[in-house]
Amino acid sequence: MMMDAGMDLLHSSGVELVQYLQLNYRDSQSWFTFISIAADLRNTFFVFFPIWFHLCEAVGIKLIWVAVIGDWLNLIFKWFLFGHRPYWWVHETKLYGNSSLPTLQQFPLTCETGPGSPSGHAMGSAGVWYVMVTAFLTFGLQKKRSGFQKWCLHIVLWTVFCMIQVCVCTSRVFLAAHFPHQVFTGVLSGMVVAEVFGRINAIYNASFKRYLQITLFLFSFALGFYLLLKVLGIDLLWSLEKAQRWCARAEWVHINTTPFAGLVRNMGALFGLGLALNSPIYAESCKGKRGQQFSFRISCIVASLIVLHVFDSVKPPTQSEFLFYFLSFCKSATVPLAAAAFVPFCVSQLLNRQDTKKL
Repeated sequence: MMMDAGMDLLHSSGVELVQYLQLNYRDSQSWFTFISIAADLRNTFFVFFPIWFHLCEAVGIKLIWVAVIGDWLNLIFKWFLFGHRPYWWVHETKLYGNSSLPTLQQFPLTCETGPGSPSGHAMGSAGVWYVMVTAFLTFGLQKKRSGFQKWCLHIVLWTVFCMIQVCVCTSRVFLAAHFPHQVFTGVLSGMVVAEVFGRINAIYNASFKRYLQITLFLFSFALGFYLLLKVLGIDLLWSLEKAQRWCARAEWVHINTTPFAGLVRNMGALFGLGLALNSPIYAESCKGKRGQQFSFRISCIVASLIVLHVFDSVKPPTQSEFLFYFLSFCKSATVPLAAAAFVPFCVSQLLNRQDTKKL
């Protein structure tokens, strides 16, 4: 009872903050919506990965691992913690009794269908930006700098990191998708995952067999955990019903926000990365003399961003859940495969032809 009372107090305080933000910063709705979209993990795969992979391969690889494992852990945490979301909690709780319920405004990005704790956006953003900030620090400290310059570099980069996380957290609370404590634990969890993977060197030279084994293990564990609890009478998709019931508009409930949609996307990205890094065309284009040329790397970045932008516009059909999940896996697997193998190979072949013509 005391624990329930404590959670009610935590949730009600969170609802008050949601109301405060929505009332006093209603003119910033477009900004908060943009931040929430930008913090989505898809930008890690479609934007950050191709840029970093061709600037510094190790950072690109780490980004995928941190994003995938972090989001997988986020799913497991959510299934363990059974966290509510503000937009449905105000209708489900008995805390307010006969008094009027707090009014929370909903938006197209509000109606996430998975449990709320910890925040996936906050966890993913914290993990990904932690990797990028530490990479910038590593590159910046390689040059000879005074102690004061190093201190200033640390202050600037970590201030930027904190500002980004504050914006992401505030955005998720403003949209009534998360309570404050959920975004806070998400940021902490993301930083821990990124710090741990900063110490694991095996990810940089893993074989395709190892990638396949890890992908199958992660998927099997999540699916097995879901089926086991379902047999025991516990439905881990309980939050889907709440989203469908309390979302202001039915069209705001998307299949791509379900727990299994995120799972298959992440497994596809990890599988595709393993396939790309162990393919002969990757070794031929990125590991040879051509791969050391800065102009080649910039060309690969530009071409990858263009190709992936066009590819991202193709959305899997949602009429059949199985087909949607299968095509989502294939689409996610194609992203690192294209950015790390196919695009560099095509750029390399094109440059080779141009060099031959000059001769």
